[in-house]
Order: sequence, then structure tokens, then C-alpha cells
Amino acid sequence: MFNGLPNEDPYAHLATYIEICNTVKIVGVPKDVVRLSLFLFSLAGEAKRWLHSFKGNNLKTWEEVVEKFLKKYFPESKTAEGKATISSFHQFLDESLSEALKRFCSFLQKTPTHGFPEPIQLNIFIDGLRLQFKQLLDASVGGKIKLKTLEEAMELIENMAASDHAILRDKTHVTTKRSMLELSSQDALLAQNKLLAKMLESLTQTLSKLPTQLQAA
Repeated sequence: MFNGLPNEDPYAHLATYIEICNTVKIVGVPKDVVRLSLFLFSLAGEAKRWLHSFKGNNLKTWEEVVEKFLKKYFPESKTAEGKATISSFHQFLDESLSEALKRFCSFLQKTPTHGFPEPIQLNIFIDGLRLQFKQLLDASVGGKIKLKTLEEAMELIENMAASDHAILRDKTHVTTKRSMLELSSQDALLAQNKLLAKMLESLTQTLSKLPTQLQAA
């Protein structure tokens, strides 16, 4: 259900809705008629009230519904904001290549109307990487990765990101094991300290009784 909230993606909603509608087959009824008839039932809250505002059945075709729906919930201002986010992409200092690629792809998905062709997307991503990663990519191709074809460059980046992700996962596993070992060592040391404290307390009590025992002797 699409409610029209700021964090909801109208493009993702349409894609899911159409996928569901494609499972509905009615003999003699065009698919667009099915989509138009059932669309209201995929909405809730403010979005449903918005569709009800078109009195007198003003929306007569599925294309009109899609056009007005996207204009309402994905206006030009949102596209401009998304394009600015994509074009200003930069890899974080503590971000791996796989994490950076995943974040960049999420920017593209959030703004399907960004209008950047794939070669431009690739250049924006490479330009946004930290220097060490750019040098690593260039060294991997024996020159400039930007001079490679789109397919070759993307294949290399995706392969390196996959390896990077595996290394990151292994490091996390080692760090977790190390943390557990350190915790065990700390627990053992704490137990030894408690035992020593008890022994010292017992020894102190014994020594404090010696003067009385010596006088009695």
C-alpha cells in the first residue's frame, strides 16, 4: 500500500503494482483496464484521498494515472535533488569499495529520472572514489580505467568490490573472534584479582590476631 509519505518510492510502488496486475488475466479485458480499475486498492491514506479528488472519472486511461501520480509524488524538485546527490558522490574515508558502490547504486535507484547515461554514471562514480582506489583501478588495467569500455570497466569494478566485500567480511569475523578472546582474558584476570583479594583479606585477618595470641602465650 502506498500512503504518499516522503520516504516512499512511487516508482517502486508502480513496479510492484504492475507486477501483481500482470498475474490477473481476464479474457477480453486489456491489461491497462485492469491496472486502471484496481489502482485505487493499492493506495491508502493521503494517496487514496488524492486519487478520490479526481471527480467525475477524469482519469480515463492508465497513462494519465501514471503521469499524474508521478507528477504528484515525484515532482521535478525531487528529481533535481536526486541528480545533485548523484553528481556530488564521494567515497567516505572509512568506506570500502563495495560499500561505496552499493551506496552509489542506491542513489541511482532512488531517482530513476536522473537522466545520466551509463558512461556518465561510471565517470561520476570513479571521480568520487578516494585516490588510492582510483590508482588501484588504473593499475589493474595497466593504464586509465576510463579508457576501457563501459562493460570492461564495470566488470572490473564489480569484481574488485566483490573481493573487497569478502575481505571485509573476513576481517569482521577475525575481529569478532579477537574480541571474544580478549573478553575471556579479561574475565580470567578479573577472577584472579578477586581470588587474590580474598586471600589478602584472609591473611590480614590472621595477622591481626597474632598480637592477642602472643600475649596469651
